[in-house]
Amino acid sequence: MKIRKDDTVIVIAGKDKGKTGKVVKAFPQEAKVIVSGVNVMKRHRKATRAGGKGQTVEVTLPVHISNVAMIDPSTKKATRVGRKVVGDKIVRVATKSGTTL
Repeated sequence: MKIRKDDTVIVIAGKDKGKTGKVVKAFPQEAKVIVSGVNVMKRHRKATRAGGKGQTVEVTLPVHISNVAMIDPSTKKATRVGRKVVGDKIVRVATKSGTTL
């Protein structure tokens, strides 16, 4: 999976198409990521004790990685991610501009 935590991504499909945000958490086994401010749902919580009040909580749900794309730091547009060997290290590279991520 080429998208990692703290990457800036843009949503390319779904109800939040066009929104950008930072990846908060990545789930490589499920091929999903949680992006801040994207795919926010309201969940109703029961009261924790008798006589207490329930509440409505906003929860950010995961988005499949096929519905997000990395943002190129130089052009600020969506790009794919490639790999390049620099010295002894493998570096992630934006395919459109060639800048390192």
